[in-house]
Amino acid sequence: MKQERSEEGRDRYDALAAAIAASGRARPGKMFGMPSIFGPDRKSIMGYFDGHMVFRLAGKAHAHALALPGAALFDPSGTGRAMKAWVQVPAASADHWEKLAEIALAEAGET
Repeated sequence: MKQERSEEGRDRYDALAAAIAASGRARPGKMFGMPSIFGPDRKSIMGYFDGHMVFRLAGKAHAHALALPGAALFDPSGTGRAMKAWVQVPAASADHWEKLAEIALAEAGET
């Protein structure tokens, strides 16, 4: 049986993604079929997946994001093969999304 995907927080992701794209700092696209934002290096740096915003982060920012309630390493396949540089942060912690997006942009070479 196919599991239903959550759309919780999608409107908040869409608004944040639109603001980032409108600023010219990054561009929207898709990675693995999920709506994503691509940085100046043309690599995906954040996206929206099943009620979570996912971020490519490093160091202290990665640890901070992973410590948020409900956050986990991003495992889009659900098979236990997480993308270790990526953290998924649930809509319940959406108040942190904007700051994490800024950090992900900065880490991708955005100033």
